[in-house]
Amino acid sequence: VALVQRRVYRKVMQTMPRHWFGDEALSHRAYEDSSLPIGHGQTISQPFIVALMTELIDPQPGQRVLEVGSGSGYQAAILGELVSEVYGIEIVPALARRAADVLRELGYANVTVKAGDGWHGWPEHAPFDGIVVTAAGVGVPEPLKQQLRIGGKLVLPVEDEAGWQNLDVIERTGEKSFRTRHVIPVRFVPLTGRH
Repeated sequence: VALVQRRVYRKVMQTMPRHWFGDEALSHRAYEDSSLPIGHGQTISQPFIVALMTELIDPQPGQRVLEVGSGSGYQAAILGELVSEVYGIEIVPALARRAADVLRELGYANVTVKAGDGWHGWPEHAPFDGIVVTAAGVGVPEPLKQQLRIGGKLVLPVEDEAGWQNLDVIERTGEKSFRTRHVIPVRFVPLTGRH
């Protein structure tokens, strides 16, 4: 898995100012490979997972990507370095505002973050070449699958009935066909909102 991530780490991760996206009181821990609290019961994902999820959608210049669960905006900034357009949705309005402010300060004109329920995606900007979901729910949101371009990939943690989570990659192979691959066990905050 470490080999898979090298391209993303080399290109973007090592130069991204992660301390801008976290709690100021925890800035001394910003460059640890661990998740950190950002308030409102949410976390900034560990760099290992951010790199892995980014790599799994195979981001390319010219692509449009959706991120569900933008949190502090860290994952959106990473994506903004690799693709042409990033659309982020965060259910906690205060976090969405803060993420948008930080991204604007850092000059990410190609990243848009709004407050809303990410379960339903962002149909106005679909189809997406890639979708990254940084919170776990039981099952896969059907609207997100339908907003994928054919050939596009949806990467998300999926929780089973027993409460275990697995990071899955769902590739749209046709108008009504999808292929799912399980990657690794993970632990994410819950995907909330109206389903």
